[in-house]
Amino acid sequence: MKKILLFSLLLAGSLVFFSACKKTNPAPAAKPGVYVETNSTLGKILTDEKGMTLYFFSKDADGQSACVDGCVALWPIYYNAAPYLGTGLKASDFGTITRADGKKQTTYKGWPLYYFSNDHAKGDVNGEGVKNVWFVAKPDYSVMLAVSQLVGLDGVKYLSDYTPGTGLTPYLTDAYGRTLYRFIKDSANVNNFTAPDFSNNGVWPIYEVAPANAPTGFKASDFGQINVFGKKQMTYKGWPLYYFGKDAVRGETKGVSVPKPGGIWPVVNLSTSPAPTISGNGNSGYGY
Repeated sequence: MKKILLFSLLLAGSLVFFSACKKTNPAPAAKPGVYVETNSTLGKILTDEKGMTLYFFSKDADGQSACVDGCVALWPIYYNAAPYLGTGLKASDFGTITRADGKKQTTYKGWPLYYFSNDHAKGDVNGEGVKNVWFVAKPDYSVMLAVSQLVGLDGVKYLSDYTPGTGLTPYLTDAYGRTLYRFIKDSANVNNFTAPDFSNNGVWPIYEVAPANAPTGFKASDFGQINVFGKKQMTYKGWPLYYFGKDAVRGETKGVSVPKPGGIWPVVNLSTSPAPTISGNGNSGYGY
């Protein structure tokens, strides 16, 4: 009986000891940086080490922050000179800009990163889709929405109807902010520009990334892929998507005035009409 009692006391003491050890050894805090979390609605999103969501601003297509003055109070900037990067993130996708106010801001794929002041807890995504220009930062966007002034290769500023004028136009870019276009002589899921030997692909390169993720407001079913002489080209509402070779940096829209102003190579956005289906049409144009 004494042996049983002694064993019970020793066992109880051991449990107390191990319990105390657990209490005095909490899990280490996450390193300050950027992580990939999974949101039940939005999928993979970028957060800081506390799980607070990070955002993109569509007006930052050129890689500089257009969120100034009172905007920053609502959308605080994110900055870490050397952020720890969570699984799946590449250092080459991160950078730093100096804002107009002199402050530093971290960028991801060229997009400056922000918080939303109305997010109060880990996992909040209350800033998603605000005014159709603020979107949760994601690691797997295949297209992003830019909102800025169209400026053609001719240096003229254009409105959304491709007449000269000053005003903002929404348009799709790739994940890194490079503008995407459609060719008005194409038809539904048919590329009528690219030559079989791709000799003119340097002028209007096809967009070869597979559809993966688009900002809120865009339907996944509107994106697809076609085969163009052995290569894959992304489509939007049936329109094959292209870059313009002379858009040297992100956010440029020089293609809107080529070969002349008037929408021969328009940008694409939510208001873009579906590509027409033309019976018997095939890839036979190979140019303008």
